[in-house]
Amino acid sequence: MPVAERPLRVLMALTYYVPHVSGLTVYVQRLANRLARRGHQVTVLTSHYEPHFAYRERIEGVRVRRVPVMARVEKGVAVPALPVWAVPLVARADIVHVHLPQLEAAVLAVIARAFGKRLIITHHCDLVLPERPINRLAGPVSDLSHRIAGRCADRIVTYTRDYAEHSPYLRRFMDRVRPVLPPVIMRQAEPGEAEAFRARLGLTGRPLIGFAARIAAEKGVDHLLRALPLVAEAFPDVQLALAGEYEKVLGEQTYHEIRPLVEAQGDRVRFVGNLSQHGIAAFFAAIDVLAVPSVNSTESFGLVQVEAMLQGTPVVASDLPGVRQPVRMTGAGDVAPVADHRGLAGTLVRVLREPARFRPVPAQIRRRFDPEATVTAYERLYRGQEDD
Repeated sequence: MPVAERPLRVLMALTYYVPHVSGLTVYVQRLANRLARRGHQVTVLTSHYEPHFAYRERIEGVRVRRVPVMARVEKGVAVPALPVWAVPLVARADIVHVHLPQLEAAVLAVIARAFGKRLIITHHCDLVLPERPINRLAGPVSDLSHRIAGRCADRIVTYTRDYAEHSPYLRRFMDRVRPVLPPVIMRQAEPGEAEAFRARLGLTGRPLIGFAARIAAEKGVDHLLRALPLVAEAFPDVQLALAGEYEKVLGEQTYHEIRPLVEAQGDRVRFVGNLSQHGIAAFFAAIDVLAVPSVNSTESFGLVQVEAMLQGTPVVASDLPGVRQPVRMTGAGDVAPVADHRGLAGTLVRVLREPARFRPVPAQIRRRFDPEATVTAYERLYRGQEDD
């Protein structure tokens, strides 16, 4: 009988952790929780970006340590005390797992190397910063930090090879890059939930386009809003429901910038805000198509695409590296030109007109994106077994 391998002590580091909501934080939370359930000791090192958060706590079996923040810089934070917190945690860990983008990646990587720890990096997306004076410094500093971390890493995980082959950062390290599909966890909406969700919004019987993300510049919601009147030429009673944070997004003014576009739509647009896991399943089941109109490489996949597909809902996604992969892998939707509201409108109309052609089969999607397979892939990477 084979001897069971001992549990690992895994230190994960990222800028923001729950309750902050983004694709990156959801990914890390899912991975950390599943690793903890398998008996591994998981610690998350992150920033204390809100004063009412605890500096030390345990969330679903995962230890969380939050480093004091000195200042906010655009979407990031300055945490000069990070090395003081990181050194003892790295010393006790078997694996150091750094999630990019993260300004302090180089510091964590050098500490990991100094202690002889195996270093895994997950590159969630390239960093694309707005054109502002402070970003002329922040951009090059982040890029240098990420490059140093990449040189120290044993392996670098990307969601898809498609994204890696088009990423200026990942192309430098292709010999270390390993694609691992992200962990997608979504309950199945119960019968009647979709109808109840539509009824609450007063949208029963109308074509409904969904958008599920925080309102940020890279998400392309402005192009979706410009596309909506063109979709209405084919479907006059079409509606758009937007789920996610929109008024208080860290480092963003996008909501205020798009307000004239929203107001021009009259009552055709509904903001439903942040939804619980129960609510988001009903949302994905209620919409006729999910739009993912991202505009740059800050988006590398779009977990919400698979979450919608698991409810039997097709997707229209931008033809961006990585972002186009869920649709290409499953056939459950179509891709639209990037930052082109006319092309986006045409693609949405095509999917709305032929729902049977694009509708996914949830059981097939669930098998393709099994979260346990993601966790197993990471365990093998942690132990250096991925090439066995």
